[in-house]
Amino acid sequence: MEKSIIKIIVGTNRPHPLSKQLALMYQNNLQKLGESSEILELNELPHDFAFSALYQNNGKNPAFNAFHDRVKEGEKFVFIVPEYNGSFPGVLKTFIDGMNYPNHFRDKKCALVGLSSGVGGGGIALSHLTDIFHYLGMHVLPLKPKLAKIEENMSDNLLTNRLYMELLLSQAEMLIDF
Repeated sequence: MEKSIIKIIVGTNRPHPLSKQLALMYQNNLQKLGESSEILELNELPHDFAFSALYQNNGKNPAFNAFHDRVKEGEKFVFIVPEYNGSFPGVLKTFIDGMNYPNHFRDKKCALVGLSSGVGGGGIALSHLTDIFHYLGMHVLPLKPKLAKIEENMSDNLLTNRLYMELLLSQAEMLIDF
C-alpha cells in the first residue's frame, strides 16, 4: 500500500511568514522519518476566494477548486498556526468554511503547531481550532507544541530553541503512528 502524503498547511496568507519557515522545518523532520509531505500555503489561494468560491459560489472558482482538491486528497495534516488577535488567522477559518460539507476533514487526522510573538505560543488559537476540527469530525493529535516568542527563538530562518525542535520532531513521530 502506498503511503499517503502528509499535507502541511501554512495557516496564514501573510507574505513571507515565519509559519512557512516552520512548515519547511516540519517537512524536513518528516523526510528524515521517511514520510512524504506537501506544503500548502494559504497565500496561494485566490485573493477573492471568500466571495468567489464559498456558499452559492461553491465549485465555481477553478483556482480554489484546485487548491481544495489538493487538500481533499490528504489523510493526515499538519497545521502551522500563528496567533492573530488571540485566535488563529481569519483566512484559515474562511478556508475551512470553503471546504465541502459534510467536510472532507471528517475521520482524518491532524497535528497542530502554534506560534506567537507573545508568551502564549498560540495556545488559545489552537484551542479554538481544535474545537472546530472536533466539530468537523477530525482527529486532533493531543501533543500541540506552542512556540512562544518565536522571533526570539529563530535565527537565519531556523529554530534555535532545542526544546521547540524536540517537540516538533516528537510530534512528527506521533503523527506518523497516529
